[in-house]
Amino acid sequence: MPIKPTDAHQIAKVLSEALPYIQRFHGKTLVIKYGGNAMVDEQLKSGFARDIVLMKTVGMNPVVVHGGGPQIGNMLKQIGKESTFVEGMRVTDSETMDVVEMVLGGLVNKEIVNLINQHGGKAVGLTGKDGELIHARKLTFERHNPEMNAPEIIDIGHVGEVASIDPSVLEMLVQGDVIPVIAPIGVGEDGQSYNINADLVASKLATTLQAEKLILLTNTPGVLDKDGNLLTGLKAARVEALIADGTIHGGMLPKIRCALDAVQAGVNTAQIIDGRVAHAVLLEVFTDEGVGTLIKR
Repeated sequence: MPIKPTDAHQIAKVLSEALPYIQRFHGKTLVIKYGGNAMVDEQLKSGFARDIVLMKTVGMNPVVVHGGGPQIGNMLKQIGKESTFVEGMRVTDSETMDVVEMVLGGLVNKEIVNLINQHGGKAVGLTGKDGELIHARKLTFERHNPEMNAPEIIDIGHVGEVASIDPSVLEMLVQGDVIPVIAPIGVGEDGQSYNINADLVASKLATTLQAEKLILLTNTPGVLDKDGNLLTGLKAARVEALIADGTIHGGMLPKIRCALDAVQAGVNTAQIIDGRVAHAVLLEVFTDEGVGTLIKR
């Protein structure tokens, strides 16, 4: 069926608008943290995979980092193990860590790889243990109590933070025209596995790779002001002011910190975008308006 004259102008406008972005980001690395609704809704999953393949096809180098908290929780429930959280972080004993590795490094990672490959891409799944990609250290968690002279040190098990990243295996894959898909599991000096927040891993990877962009998919429209309006085009000083006055708070705060850290460490821009919007990554990368909050140097 031929394109209707009324639609032709809009289609041509969208395609034309994409051209300067294709030219600007050709050969550049973009790190995308994939999570939230975009990982559970079938149409959104398919759309995300198509977006990543399109980016690679036009000469960009997407690197995908994914989470999987709900999937881990579901698997723990199936085996009769209760999930326990401290300040939003999952307490991860050795048995839970085995489940985390199985779900993140196996089920979730391979599903994403398979989707990308089905849409014509060439993806390879990794955890931070492959090629010594992510070196981790145990996360120390302190709880401050006014009744105590010193903070209480709480052991939450195999939860880590990024000590360092060796990008050599990723560089080899990208040069081979492969899309890396990374599960946020690192390995410590003691050889132990550690579960690391996916936003944090994406931020550190973007910094290490000196990526052009860091994109964090969320289940919110982005950063909102106190009246619920979307904020974008934010510079570091403005972000710090919004944190100080309480506009940015709760679950958005650690995401903003990851985005801000990446930008301040040399990444050109970071975007927090609404993963509930179909083809959100495509809209963010290829259009003038985008679909979230832009943070820039």
